[in-house]
Amino acid sequence: MAKLSRPHHEVHRSDSIGWLRATVLGANDGLISTSSLLIGVAAAGASPRALVMTGVAGLVAGALSMAAGEYVSVSSQADTERADTEKERRELAEMPDAELRELTHIYMQRGLSRELAAQVAEEMTAHDALGTHLRDELGIVGHLSANPVQAALASAAAFSVGALSPIVAAWLFAGQDSFAWILTIATLVLLTVLGALAGWLGGASKWKGALRVLFWGAAAMAATAAIGHLFGVAAN
Repeated sequence: MAKLSRPHHEVHRSDSIGWLRATVLGANDGLISTSSLLIGVAAAGASPRALVMTGVAGLVAGALSMAAGEYVSVSSQADTERADTEKERRELAEMPDAELRELTHIYMQRGLSRELAAQVAEEMTAHDALGTHLRDELGIVGHLSANPVQAALASAAAFSVGALSPIVAAWLFAGQDSFAWILTIATLVLLTVLGALAGWLGGASKWKGALRVLFWGAAAMAATAAIGHLFGVAAN
C-alpha cells in the first residue's frame, strides 16, 4: 500500500462562509440602504449639506446596527454550540458504551455495514471521541464554528464600505438636478458587481447573484424616492 507523503487538504468555499456571508450582506445593505435613504431625502428637497449629514448618520447607525445584530445572532449560535459540546462531554464520561453504539448507528445510516461501522466508531472514539461526536452527530466542526466578534466586525466594516460610495456621490454631486440619477446609476452598477462577486465566490451563477441584488436595490430606491417626493410635495 502506498504511503501518503503529506496530509491531503482541499480549500472549500464553505471554509470561509461565515465571514463571506457577513461581508456580502453588510456591503449590500450599506449600499442599498444608504443610497435609498439619500434618494428619498433628495426627492423631498433636502439641501446638499443635509444630504451629506444624512448619509454619514445612516452609515454610523447602520454599521453599529449590523454589528450588534450579527454579534447577537452569532453569539446565540455559539452559545448553543458550547452547550451541546458540554452535553456531549458529560455523556461520553457517564455512558461511553451508549455513545459508542450511537456513533456506530450513525455510520450504519451512512451506508457502512454493522461490523465496519463498529470498527470505525471504536477507532474514531479512541482517536478523538468528543470531536468525532461533535462532527458526526451534531455537525459542529471546529474551523466552521460560530465566531461572533469576527461576524460583527466584518458586518460593520462591509456596511461602512458599501455606504461610503453614496456619501461620496452626495458630497460631489448633491445640489445638481441629475443627482438622483447619478446616484441611482452608480448604485445599480456597484450592486451588479457585488452580486456577481457574491455569486462567483459562492460557486453560483454570477448573473443570478447580480439580478437578485439589482431587483431589491431598485425596488428600495424606487420606494424611498416615491415617499420622499410625496413628503416634499406635502411640505410645499
